[in-house]
Amino acid sequence: MGPQRPTPTITPQILLRAYSLGLFPMAEGADDPSLFWLDPEFRGIFPLDGMVVSKSLAKTVRRDRFAVAVDRDFDAVIAACAEATDDRPDTWINGQIRTLYRRLFDMGHAHTVEAYEGDALVGGLYGVALGGAFFGESMFHRSTDASKVCLLHLAARLRDSGYHLLDTQFVTPHLATLGAVEVPRARYKKRLAEAVRRPGRSEAWAKTPLPGAAVLKMLDARD
Repeated sequence: MGPQRPTPTITPQILLRAYSLGLFPMAEGADDPSLFWLDPEFRGIFPLDGMVVSKSLAKTVRRDRFAVAVDRDFDAVIAACAEATDDRPDTWINGQIRTLYRRLFDMGHAHTVEAYEGDALVGGLYGVALGGAFFGESMFHRSTDASKVCLLHLAARLRDSGYHLLDTQFVTPHLATLGAVEVPRARYKKRLAEAVRRPGRSEAWAKTPLPGAAVLKMLDARD
């Protein structure tokens, strides 16, 4: 057997290019140093004009049960997303992913939405912004509804700032209850190309907190 080619080094620039083409990386596990690219036949997205907000969730958002922040503690969010849980005993977030997405955060392309109870981080999500598309990577919760509240805050900011695509990679039963749908690869890539060409506004990532009532209004949610 001849010599094997070394795996090309993935840089933040390569990662952004991959996202623009509809690819995203994962690892087999936290201890696996390598990454592989995924291009699913069906892609999960959230229609920004079709978020589903139950009466109980709307009440939680309106009452501002959690203090919601943007881009306050990226490292804590990605570490929490990588933690083992009863539902997810292993993680696809390895050391290379943490390093790459931290670099994207420093470049202004990765963002977090975080939920706090007092000083305690109890929920959050992180993902990548490119043009008018946002690619949700992972989310976590330590308090009931905390990750859902973060997702609604994210969707409201994206919709109000002219974003066109909220990608969720796959549709789980949990995400489906909030309005996530599957679209075929070809249709997804057409929407992606349009979104990347039409950038959203930077105020999506303003650190000024949004009251829950404003979030529901932005989403035009009914309860």
